[in-house]
Amino acid sequence: MQTVKTEKVGLIKFRLIILVFLQYAVWGAYLISIGRYLAQAGLGSQIKWFFAANGMVSLFMPALVGIVADRYIQAQKTLAVCHLLAGGFMLAAGLYCLKSGHVEFGPLYTLYALSIVFFMPTVALTNSVSYSIIGQAGGDPVKDYPPIRLFGTVGFIVSMLAVNFIPIGGVRMQDSFTQLILSGILSLVLCLYALTLPQCPTGGNKAERSLKDAMGLSAFGLFRVRRMAVFFMFCILMGTALQITNGYANTFLSSFSSNPVLADTFAVRNSNALLSLSQISETLCFLLVPFCMKRFGIKKVMLLSMTAWVLRFGLFGLGTPDMPGVLLFILSCILYGIAFDFYNIAGSLYVEQNVDKSIRASAQGLFMMMSNGVGATLGMMGAGAVMDRYVFKAAAPDWSSAWFVFAGYMVVVTILFALFFREGERR
Repeated sequence: MQTVKTEKVGLIKFRLIILVFLQYAVWGAYLISIGRYLAQAGLGSQIKWFFAANGMVSLFMPALVGIVADRYIQAQKTLAVCHLLAGGFMLAAGLYCLKSGHVEFGPLYTLYALSIVFFMPTVALTNSVSYSIIGQAGGDPVKDYPPIRLFGTVGFIVSMLAVNFIPIGGVRMQDSFTQLILSGILSLVLCLYALTLPQCPTGGNKAERSLKDAMGLSAFGLFRVRRMAVFFMFCILMGTALQITNGYANTFLSSFSSNPVLADTFAVRNSNALLSLSQISETLCFLLVPFCMKRFGIKKVMLLSMTAWVLRFGLFGLGTPDMPGVLLFILSCILYGIAFDFYNIAGSLYVEQNVDKSIRASAQGLFMMMSNGVGATLGMMGAGAVMDRYVFKAAAPDWSSAWFVFAGYMVVVTILFALFFREGERR
């Protein structure tokens, strides 16, 4: 296996672009569209469990696998093994749907959840591998990696569009289990590709991290600082919103296919393509976060994010697939970049600015645990109960009321944050 020193930095960057492109293409193949397929397969009421799996796994697996990569197995090899297992289980889930005359929740969810167990750690592993390789090549990870990471979102979008437009057996992949097969195949391709990457040595300072450090538990002392405790509590409340539209927006748009007047509209037939505007917006807003943080501070930036979530949910409740109602869906997707980036990236930067460097990694782990772990899991369970009440177990589905409930929830969170959070001075 070649070493980093024999390769030019430009070639290294190109190889890492391929890495992150594939990493997020794996995710984009199903994350936005699986809810649509599940609803058509009669499992609409179970969508919450498929998305809650992401949050539950995020509580422990990235930390465990990170320690393995730090201490025992080179990170690129650990990444390959994880994708081998994740891809294998996802492929098995797709093949189960292919061979089964009637898809049952138990077998499908078991295979899907096992895939998620090994996929979720690969997001952090891809970052670690990239940082290590860039550093060994003499580059600056802080400067060189963000432009590379943007190609991950490009991969996510390309995968979404492929699932939207490519038919297999006369059925578009967004309406079929073939999206799971595509994701599994891409994961296996990435497994092989990861084995060709330069070596990422184990050991060093990172190898001394304990499980407590890796999971962010060392940073729990920050709860003794009032403004940090308030911030992390709002991370949970904000985290509840992160996966709701990923889980249900596509299913919502496909529900209009039962209306002959709206069934052939672009938003219904090409819901994945429409929703890909959210990821495009995310890519553009990514560049605005540092400027807005310096200009407005964390409180105003977070309030902008919360307001965007209110509008995103509310516009879904008001929109329709035909003109001019579809413009509300488009505006909702444009607002997603502000809603997601102004919380996720700005929140991470705020933690970085306000904790001692000795617990920096632990504090970031705590931030991810509160938002993408605890918050996202509770959010999907709560959203599932709302959807059961208004849609899946209702005599007459009322999607608008469900979206307005989520919008109302975010209005309350926004008001509470404005009242109780004090930004303070940066350390």
